[in-house]
Amino acid sequence: MRLAQQRNRDVADLLAETIERSLSQAEVIEPVESASDSEVMALTQLQMPPDQDDRLSLLLYKQQAETLGIEERSELSALMEIYKEGLLRKAQALKEEFIKKLGHLLEHKLAIAVVIAAVKKSMLWEG
Repeated sequence: MRLAQQRNRDVADLLAETIERSLSQAEVIEPVESASDSEVMALTQLQMPPDQDDRLSLLLYKQQAETLGIEERSELSALMEIYKEGLLRKAQALKEEFIKKLGHLLEHKLAIAVVIAAVKKSMLWEG
């Protein structure tokens, strides 16, 4: 509600615009699996913008205190959707980063195993 007042906009219009923007962004965002390593790393650090985070915290506090107005409930719902989408994106990036690191680790272990096997084989031939 405060954001709507600051922008001289109706809360319902601002919420509709926020939800529409977030849905349109969700449609064009490439899958994490096809993102570059640097993009995946950046996504693992993803956070809600401070102004939205502060507002979400305040609205959650008001909800807990049972002092949330009708317009604030809609605003809280929209901010929670934005938060959940960001959290999901971050979790996907963390999973992808883990898979990539695990793959590198397995490649290294396989390379070491091949070297050890080659050394053992050469020792058998020499001995």
